[in-house]
Amino acid sequence: MARVYVGIGSNIDPERNITAAVKMLKARVRVIAVSTFYQTPAVGNSNSPDFINGAALIETDIPAHALKFEALRGIEKSLGRLRTENKYSPRTIDLDIMIYGDAVIDEPELIIPDPDIYTRAFAAAAIAEMDPNLVLPESGDRILDIARSLVSNLMRPLVDFTAALRKEIGT
Repeated sequence: MARVYVGIGSNIDPERNITAAVKMLKARVRVIAVSTFYQTPAVGNSNSPDFINGAALIETDIPAHALKFEALRGIEKSLGRLRTENKYSPRTIDLDIMIYGDAVIDEPELIIPDPDIYTRAFAAAAIAEMDPNLVLPESGDRILDIARSLVSNLMRPLVDFTAALRKEIGT
């Protein structure tokens, strides 16, 4: 079983879509924890609505490629995610493997650990909240150090939404 951190985000009806995505994820894998979710400005498109972003810690025996391209993409598709050439377009749901156990994968369509961990405060903060002692495979970087280096005043913690989500999914 691999411990996997899955990034979760949405800026189209985010409360509904994130809740639905986590429930669908829970039907496929063991969801151990869900981070605090944050409201953040859309990256790369200032005209887009704000995102709600967070992460889940899961355990699974589904291989990384199948997890991404079958399970996660399947959830995205069922929630109406439309992939366009504009990677910054609004979306119903965005699910990404951030860390997959000790795996290091560098392929055109799958990079693990996800490089966004180093540039997006909400990604590093979400993972650090669930495991502050985590060390990234290969680089040896501590997630807590990364999160502290990316502290952002543009992240607004959504305490009530996070509590309601945790209650609804039983974590």
